[in-house]
Order: sequence, then C-alpha cells, then structure tokens
Amino acid sequence: MTRYAAFLRGVNVGGVNLKMAAVAAALEGAGFKNVKTILASGNVLLESRSAVAAVRQKAEKALRDEFGYDAWVLAYPVDTVAEISAAYPFEREVDGHHSGVTFVSDEDVLHELALLADQADNGEKIRPGDGVIYWQVPRTATLESTMGKTMGKTRYKSSTTTRNLRTIDKVLRG
Repeated sequence: MTRYAAFLRGVNVGGVNLKMAAVAAALEGAGFKNVKTILASGNVLLESRSAVAAVRQKAEKALRDEFGYDAWVLAYPVDTVAEISAAYPFEREVDGHHSGVTFVSDEDVLHELALLADQADNGEKIRPGDGVIYWQVPRTATLESTMGKTMGKTRYKSSTTTRNLRTIDKVLRG
C-alpha cells in the first residue's frame, strides 16, 4: 500500500461546498483505505495499491458520482509531497506574503506556467520545480498577480491546484 496525498481542486471555494466527512466516505466507498481529510479545503490522505494515475481517476470518479460536480484531483505519494515541500526555493515565511506550491499534472501546462516566471513583478516570485510551480506573492496582490490571473482560466482546472506551505505541512503531519 502506498500512502498518497490527494488534493481536490476548487473545493469549498467558488460554490463547490463539500463536507469533508462525506468526501472521506465517498473515497472509502471507492476502495481507498485509511482515508483522512485535512482542513476543509480538499486535502486527503489515503492508501491504495494503485499507481498515481489510477488513484487520481478513481478519486475523481467517486467524487463526481457522489457529489455531481466536475471533480479534479491531483494525487502524489506522501514522500513526493515531502520532497516538493523541502525543495521550496524561497524563504518559507515572509511577513505579508503567501508562500505556495501549484501542483501540475500536465507537462504542457507545467511548461506554460514556468514561462510566467519571466513576467512576475510587484514582489511576486515564480519558479518551476519538478512537477510544480513554486510561488510567493504579497497577500494584497494575489488575485492581480501573474499567477493569480492565469490560474483562474478554465484551461488549468483539470491539471492544477495550489496549496500554501502551511497546508502542505499540515498534510505531511497527517
């Protein structure tokens, strides 16, 4: 069994409101073991014998079937999430800033988002990593930032989700 962190995109923001207990029950019903939700923002720890792609597809199907919304899930072995967190290239805690990681499952999208690093301004920092985009932005500029404006586009819904470092740390502590 592999322990996975599954990140649900757009849960409990923008109109998709789900109770985490119901999410856990749906995932358990799909055959995942030791399911645990972290916070109310769509972070789940679970175990499966399946590979990453199958975990993602099975979780998406379970959530779509149970809740009737267009569910998008990015899943990673917990060890991979720990490596991603440890590789954060900027100072982790900067007063007045959000420090985060955008997880990206599509190589073409990752390449597109990596190009945004050259467009970052007003204190925003963007750096590509292994399957992720590292991001830091002043709290007052999140939605108006280069990444903020880009991530709202429909093109990125199925293959990206962003978490702040504090959330990632909570997921890793389980």
